[in-house]
Amino acid sequence: MKRLFLDKETVYTGRELRSHWAYRNHGLQGDSIVGFAGSCDVPTDALVDEADRKEGAFIRSEHMLHFLVEHFERDLEKAILRQLFLVCLAQEEIHRTLGRVVLERRGDDLFCGEKKLSVSVATLSPVSSLIHLGLNISAVGAPVRAIGLADLGVAARPLGEAVMEAYAEAVERIPWMKSKVRGVE
Repeated sequence: MKRLFLDKETVYTGRELRSHWAYRNHGLQGDSIVGFAGSCDVPTDALVDEADRKEGAFIRSEHMLHFLVEHFERDLEKAILRQLFLVCLAQEEIHRTLGRVVLERRGDDLFCGEKKLSVSVATLSPVSSLIHLGLNISAVGAPVRAIGLADLGVAARPLGEAVMEAYAEAVERIPWMKSKVRGVE
C-alpha cells in the first residue's frame, strides 16, 4: 500500500474523492493513502452522503488534516469497514499521543463531548473504493459545534504520518494473516 504525506497545503473540496486521484496528482499507482493539511470547503452539490445533500448540509473548516484512501476493488461494505477502522486508528493514535482518553467514536465520527472533530465518508468509483477522513486542526468555520487537534494539543503532521503508517501496515498484513490460518469444517 503506497503512502504519501503532502508537504504542500491542499484545499479539500470533495472533488478529490475520485478514482486515480493519487496516481494522477502524485504518481501513486495502486492502493494508496495520502495525507495532507489544508482547508475544507465541500458545497452541498459535492457531498457524497445523499442524506446530508437532501438536508442541504455542507462541510467547511479553516484547517483540517485529510486522509484520502483508495483500494482497487469495488466492495462498499468493505470500504465502510475500512473507513471505520481508519477512524478508530486516528482515535487510538490521538489517545496514545495525549496519554489519556478524550474522544468518543459515534459511528464514523469522533467527538470530544458534544464537539465534533471529524468528517468521513466511504464510497465507490467505477474502478475502486474510496475513503475520506478529515480531522479538524482548527474548528474555525465549521458549520457544527466542533473542536480541532490544536485545541487538544495534538500536532497534525506527526499524527497524520502515524495514522497512515498504522493503516498501511494493517492492510499489508492481511494477506499474511489469511495465509496462516486453516479452514474448519
